[in-house]
Amino acid sequence: MAAMSDYLESGVIDHLFRTITLSKPGNISIALLTNHDANWALDSKTGATIPEVANSYSYARKSLGAPADATWDLPGTGSPTTSNTSAIEFAAASGGDWGYVSGIALVDSLTYGAGNVLLLSLI
Repeated sequence: MAAMSDYLESGVIDHLFRTITLSKPGNISIALLTNHDANWALDSKTGATIPEVANSYSYARKSLGAPADATWDLPGTGSPTTSNTSAIEFAAASGGDWGYVSGIALVDSLTYGAGNVLLLSLI
């Protein structure tokens, strides 16, 4: 399952059909999710309420930086997808483990427990 968050969906609707402009985030980061239930309404979560891996054992969100053409591939014709242009690797857990990682969230903040969720994908 992959989905846009309610925050992003509302922003796109406002941007296209109303006079409210959706600003690009200054940063996009990846948060690792754990212990999710398939029935949770993850698309309504924020950076503070997603079931993110505990902020311990050297866990930290991974910054993808500001949106840039050099960071993401151009979507192909008939394919509304993009891919990152380089590998994204998290540091290894130290002193313990993070548990089972069951998904990711793209958020507009590098700070743990903060920001708006943009996209979610569960494994």
